[in-house]
Amino acid sequence: MEIDTSKTKEMVLGRLTNTNLPLPNIVSQTVERVTTYKLLGVHIDSTLSWSTHIEHIIEKITTRLYFLKQLKRAGLPNSHFLHFYITVIRPVLEYCALLWHFALTKVQSESLEAVQKRTIHITQNIARGLPYLSMLFHTNWICWLHVK
Repeated sequence: MEIDTSKTKEMVLGRLTNTNLPLPNIVSQTVERVTTYKLLGVHIDSTLSWSTHIEHIIEKITTRLYFLKQLKRAGLPNSHFLHFYITVIRPVLEYCALLWHFALTKVQSESLEAVQKRTIHITQNIARGLPYLSMLFHTNWICWLHVK
C-alpha cells in the first residue's frame, strides 16, 4: 500500500508545538504540518480546545436557520418546524457530543445555547425574557446535550 502524501497531514499536540521539529518525509516528499484538521466531521486543533469545532457547528446551524425562516414565511404549521429541527438542526448540535461536550467552556456552551434560543424564537411564540431551560421545557425540545 502506498501512502498518498497529498492527503497525509501531521499535527503536533501539546508543548512540542513551540519547538522547531523537522517535517517528516515519506518517499522523499514532505508531509504538511497543520494546526487544525477535520476528522470524521469533528474539527480538532493542536491546542485540543473545541473552539474551532464549536465555531463550525454554529456556522452550519446559522445557515440552516435561514431555511427555517423561509419555512415560517411560507406559513407551515408548527409540527413541520419540529420535524425540521429534529432532522436538520439537532443532529448538527449533537454530533459526537460525547467527545467534546464535557470540555466546553462557559462561553462555548452559551454560544450553542444562543443558537438554540434563536431556533426557538423563530418557530415558537415565546417571550424573549424566559430562561433557556424553561424555553426548552415549553417546546419539548429538551435534549441530553443541554440538560446539565
